Amino acid sequence: MTATDDPLVSTEWLAAHLGDPRVKVLDASFKMPGVLPRPGDDYLASHIPGAVYFDVEEVCDRGDARPHMYPDAAQFARDVAAMGVSSGDTVVVYDAGGWVAAPRAWWMFLSFGHDNVRILEGGLKKWQAEGRRTEPGKPSPEPGTFNAKLDPNYLRSQQQMVANLESGAEQVIDARAADRFEGRVPEPRPGLRAGHIPGSRNLPYNELFDASTGLMKSRDELRQAFARARVDLGRPIVTSCGSGVSALVLTLALYRLGVRGTALYDGSWSEWGLPEGPPIATGPA
Repeated sequence: MTATDDPLVSTEWLAAHLGDPRVKVLDASFKMPGVLPRPGDDYLASHIPGAVYFDVEEVCDRGDARPHMYPDAAQFARDVAAMGVSSGDTVVVYDAGGWVAAPRAWWMFLSFGHDNVRILEGGLKKWQAEGRRTEPGKPSPEPGTFNAKLDPNYLRSQQQMVANLESGAEQVIDARAADRFEGRVPEPRPGLRAGHIPGSRNLPYNELFDASTGLMKSRDELRQAFARARVDLGRPIVTSCGSGVSALVLTLALYRLGVRGTALYDGSWSEWGLPEGPPIATGPA
């Protein structure tokens, strides 16, 4: 299934709508564990006026040992309502640069039935480069009223991914760096095996945007990147990564190319790479 609506919104559009009470802005910045300063501290130091922090490490199943696994619908609804978001609002998410977690927040809203969600093109990096205003501190939004219902088609479980090893019905694209995908370096999360899901393709997420400007590459460049990774845009696709965050940069790029119906392997390598996990492969795709 294909469509042409673009999930991105411009800095100009957002600047013109900051005072609209039905437009809610969320800062979904994220960093790997141990990288300082923490994204929540960056947010407190400087964010787009009125933006509320969407913490990937909190909007998750906190009882699950795997990193930031999807919460249930009731928790997602509570968490985003506490951010001031209601079901009738337009949600604009961004991150501080690098496109890492704004796509994760965007996909979560879509999968819980909220279609009116966009990602700020260029994120905070572009906003600041244009000299637009930021503010420090933590706002106190009025709680919203949010209804959520998870569409399971947006996600894949390990059981489904293992079944796909036999069927090959869905292409699996891994967003991790090539040296991690090929098993040439240890995983940053201790205790995980090195390598990739057998049969998966590799397209590192950072090849899809310009780190200096914060802008995602053109549709032609995105199409070429998937072609180099030997991905057939006409066949079903599941995206994966280290822990279900950067995979959604690939999902976003596919969405911009009109590809719909993809899914996220939420557990990603943090689950598959566990010592007693399913079979792994090493070397190039």
